[in-house]
Amino acid sequence: MSVSAYFKEEGTAAVSVELISEVEQRLYREVRFLDDEEYRKWTDMMTPDVHYFMPGIETRYRKDKTDQMNDLSRMAYYNDNLEELGKRIDRLETGTAWSEDPATRFCHIISNIEVETTDNPDEVLVYSNFLVYRNRLERDEDTLIGSRKDLWRREDGVLKLAKRRILLKQNVLISKNMNVYF
Repeated sequence: MSVSAYFKEEGTAAVSVELISEVEQRLYREVRFLDDEEYRKWTDMMTPDVHYFMPGIETRYRKDKTDQMNDLSRMAYYNDNLEELGKRIDRLETGTAWSEDPATRFCHIISNIEVETTDNPDEVLVYSNFLVYRNRLERDEDTLIGSRKDLWRREDGVLKLAKRRILLKQNVLISKNMNVYF
């Protein structure tokens, strides 16, 4: 995938209330699966060609117009396809992932959901904000806040995640690990 082609999709029009509700319900179900650590059900909500991308963003002066959000050649916390996400989940399921024993407690909150059509009638562009709280052991806490830009595609009548770009609002990630999905 070329750098310039990443997330070129632009919204074209407003959508029906029914479609907005359908998208919202998919997003709510997705975060429930994440909170409950049902990662296989979560990845079942994705297309086979999904791209899950969370670039590392540097603090830059406004005059620096470098595209940090869409440049696939830059450092990224996640730059995964379905197979790579599956390998991350395989590791968690071994029971030997030290950072998940004892288990982390999660709470995902999704808000500011905005849905637009695209040039493809089977795809919708979805913008949202998130807050993820996680707690591990007695005192380890993280609050991660950010925004997402998704492309959801209808396959066999069901909306599935085809592309996600995640932007954390923290400049420096102070979490001890990245065993969290957004």
